[in-house]
Amino acid sequence: MNNILFKYLLSGYLKTVFKVILIFYCFGFILNLFEEIEFFKNLEVGIMMPLTMSTLYIPSLITTLLPFIIFISSMWFLLNLRNTKDLLTLKVFGYSNFRIFITLACTSFIFGWLVLFAINPLTSIMMKYYEQIKSEYSKDIDHLVSINKNGLWIKENIDLGHRIVSADETKNEILKNITIFNLNDNFNLEEKINAQSANISENKWILNDVVVHKIEEGVMSQTFLDNYTIVSKYNYEKIINLFKNFDTMSFLDLILNYKNLQNSGYNKSYLDQNLNFLLSTPFFLFIMTALASILTMNTLKKSNSFTFIIVGLIACVLVYYFKDLSLALGQTNRISLSLAVWIPVTAIGLFCSIGILQINEK
Repeated sequence: MNNILFKYLLSGYLKTVFKVILIFYCFGFILNLFEEIEFFKNLEVGIMMPLTMSTLYIPSLITTLLPFIIFISSMWFLLNLRNTKDLLTLKVFGYSNFRIFITLACTSFIFGWLVLFAINPLTSIMMKYYEQIKSEYSKDIDHLVSINKNGLWIKENIDLGHRIVSADETKNEILKNITIFNLNDNFNLEEKINAQSANISENKWILNDVVVHKIEEGVMSQTFLDNYTIVSKYNYEKIINLFKNFDTMSFLDLILNYKNLQNSGYNKSYLDQNLNFLLSTPFFLFIMTALASILTMNTLKKSNSFTFIIVGLIACVLVYYFKDLSLALGQTNRISLSLAVWIPVTAIGLFCSIGILQINEK
């Protein structure tokens, strides 16, 4: 009997989770489709392009919203149990509130790890493809910044033509082993600059140990300088801001290539933030299931589901702003970014532990 009841709880809960995911996917797809159509409206592409872009984008959004999806799914499933008297039946056969909660919460916890190792790598690949397609059609394609295994690459327009910058390594505000190509409007090379390092804390870059190769009338000349200054549209802060979106980077990438990513120029603080954010996901799913259990399992009486929908929405909004406030404290250096990720999980977890003890007594 216990195995039958366990399978009933597990299958019913997972069906509810996938129903809610499907609902979120449909709403997200429709809303994003309008945005993609607006982006491509003046370009010669068919309707398949916006449909493809929305298909690529929404799975990543779903994984980001997963804690709230789990919360809504848990409330929906537990309300159905209570309103159909199945919750009372489970209690008759020896299933306490705590046992029901721990079954659902552990399922959410395991589901979270499954998402990190199996789903997240796929969504990150889809987001990479999404960003690549968007960049090909972007009107700002003349200004590009890329960080890859070969280091930092920057392409920008300047008053007298174009500039391409490459650097082997980025450490805080210092670039190492820099090569700068200055091209005219016809993309002919006019000047090549090599430097050992450069301070890019401001838009006026200060280069050190510089060799300037200048081409005039087909003749190349070399000039050796201790310091050299160039003005760029980019500084360290602007470059870092371009790479704060880690949706294109999977959990496995962060674990396996952490050092390589840091050496390639990704900011350590934001790498830590994203790694801790992903690590906290299974725990966050666990406590969101706990929060839903506290709100719905405090009585066996049949109740109006609309009231719980309103309470659930308010709870989601409060949790969202609590997370946002914590991250804001981390981004303003009041606390570390890693700590900012775990504070909401810890605080809500402590609150839920008290609530679970209370509902277990009923």
